[in-house]
Amino acid sequence: MGFFHHIGTFLLLAATILLIVTCISAPVVHDIGLLKIQLGTGRARDYTHVSFGTFGACVNYVDAPDDCTKSRVGYSPADVLDMAGVASEFSTTARDTTRALTRAMVLHPIACGLNFIAFLLSLGAGVVGSLLASVIALLAFIVTVVIMIIDFVLFSIVKSNINDNTDFNASFGAAAWTTLAAAICSLLATVIVFLTCCSGRRKNRHQSAAPVKTEYVEAPRRRRGWFPSRRRY
Repeated sequence: MGFFHHIGTFLLLAATILLIVTCISAPVVHDIGLLKIQLGTGRARDYTHVSFGTFGACVNYVDAPDDCTKSRVGYSPADVLDMAGVASEFSTTARDTTRALTRAMVLHPIACGLNFIAFLLSLGAGVVGSLLASVIALLAFIVTVVIMIIDFVLFSIVKSNINDNTDFNASFGAAAWTTLAAAICSLLATVIVFLTCCSGRRKNRHQSAAPVKTEYVEAPRRRRGWFPSRRRY
């Protein structure tokens, strides 16, 4: 079971790395986004696309510096589209809903941290370390799934608005798929680490309950002397 435990540990590390990619999306890395809107060329400054990230967004240009929002928890996707010159038809409800959902983006680094803690705990030998790792991995999986659902709900609203009301094309970016992959890795890691933990406890229990075999060593027999006894005169 040690080999499978190492697989679970690797999956926790993979989930951590995938969530780091999501966390450094726009405006940190301008070209990585949870949602991308292809704007094409021939406009004021030859747009290429808009990237919506975890803590902001960027309007990318071909021959000019990119326009990015400041990195912060919570931003307005509708305001970003206005900055890009996209005439989106966001209703007041859609504007308020998308702005509110972006505040939940803070769960991305939290999920990343939980997966990393579970990874460190799973490195420790022993049943206790594996048990703690499985508990933290389960919590990390839950948080990752929650933020993944929020991501797809949030940017589905923006995507539908762009594709239905404009001539531009909106699609989910690489950061959305890394979050999905991180959730899958976290789920598999939780199951594997928990099963290896339970099997390790069962093995230790059987070893402690097994009777100790003692070997009976027969004492050597005293050899009788064959010399005739001497008589005293």
